[in-house]
Amino acid sequence: MSESEKHMNTANITTSVRSGAHPSLRWRVADITVTVVIAVASGVVFWAVDLIYQPVASVFQVVPGLSSLLDGLYYFAGPLAILIVRKPGAALFAELIAAFVEAMMGSQWGGMGTLIPGLVQGLGAELAFLFFAYRVWNIGTAMLSGALAGLGGVLISWPLFHAGAAASYMVVTFICSIISGMILSGALMWYLCRAIAATGAIERFGAGRAMRGQNA
Repeated sequence: MSESEKHMNTANITTSVRSGAHPSLRWRVADITVTVVIAVASGVVFWAVDLIYQPVASVFQVVPGLSSLLDGLYYFAGPLAILIVRKPGAALFAELIAAFVEAMMGSQWGGMGTLIPGLVQGLGAELAFLFFAYRVWNIGTAMLSGALAGLGGVLISWPLFHAGAAASYMVVTFICSIISGMILSGALMWYLCRAIAATGAIERFGAGRAMRGQNA
């Protein structure tokens, strides 16, 4: 092989490696479709939670702020979507679209009172996977995602809905929101994703192949 041929071959190999360096991070039409489906379905669930939130939350009023244990029911769209499609931005995209659907259906929190928290919660859920460069997909990362979504939720809710609230109330709200996010939006979504993967329904996605292997 001549020097020029060797050089061309090396260049081709280098180009090939670079172009496929992060193939799993590239969005496909299927990824967008599934993320939107998850987001829309989640938005409907969020709206349904709106209807029962106040009556159920009243049971927890024995300790002011304890009702935030329910808040994880508003955080799960982002963690579930990104666990399945495993693409950058999926958590933020799903949580924001879900909030939009909830607002369009008539959220008790109002339009901006729904969209702004959705944006911040989505960012929180996304940060957990961004921190690990979208390379770590386990229950710990899922729980961190839920916890950060909860952190974002309580931080943005403070000025929007709890301005002037007692410090003790906000401390309980802060703790309960994060715990709820970790369990309902993190751990529970991880096991839901595993259950879906076991059926073969998400076989086309990295999560489906990886989790089916773990379940085997």
